[in-house]
Amino acid sequence: MTDTLSPSAVPTTPLQTELDTRLQVLAPSVLQLVNESSGHGGYYPGRESHFKLTIVSTQFAGLRLVQRHQKVYAAAGDLLSPGKIHALAIHAYAPDEWQGQSVDSPECAHGLKG
Repeated sequence: MTDTLSPSAVPTTPLQTELDTRLQVLAPSVLQLVNESSGHGGYYPGRESHFKLTIVSTQFAGLRLVQRHQKVYAAAGDLLSPGKIHALAIHAYAPDEWQGQSVDSPECAHGLKG
């Protein structure tokens, strides 16, 4: 069972739903996928491009950060291609590392906070 944390006020979109579905292969105990597109330059309603992912999975135990990201990239597949997801901020934890922490997103290159 996945514990989904409270998402932002941005409604769930088809691309976000598809990414969430694909990430289930990692058997997450916690999965929070936040659409942060509206906080980035070039945004218009309906455009999905920037997401923040917080995920906790036993599959990350003993892995370095880059290996955890590689697992997420493999699960996301072609969703991380041009015209789909432009940016995915990944915060991946093994269960023993997870303490319910919230991680801020980095500043957007366009000067907007995401």
